[in-house]
Amino acid sequence: MDKVVFSTDPNWKEKCTICKNPIDECICLKNENISTAHQTAYIARDRKKRRGKTVTTVANLRGDLKALQKELQKHCGAGGTVKNGIIEVQGDHREKIHNYLRQRGYNVKMVGG
Repeated sequence: MDKVVFSTDPNWKEKCTICKNPIDECICLKNENISTAHQTAYIARDRKKRRGKTVTTVANLRGDLKALQKELQKHCGAGGTVKNGIIEVQGDHREKIHNYLRQRGYNVKMVGG
């Protein structure tokens, strides 16, 4: 088992699964063509600080988030935005987004309940 779940070493850094360098020094991610299979999208439903309105958030992705956000909006038929590196799509579209990103080659994890 080469994936560390918890470490008490203060100097420990997560390593890239492809080039085996620490994530902040990864040569794979500095390349313009970031592999979608190398990224894991975290999809969650959120209502906090939105006056009860539901949004679906997609986090932990790199690359051109604005273009991906536009594609997700079109696929779901809803509005959305990118804030602080997190894609937000109005409404509860977790299943649609999950299936769409899986088809595009991303690793996808559902977060929350």
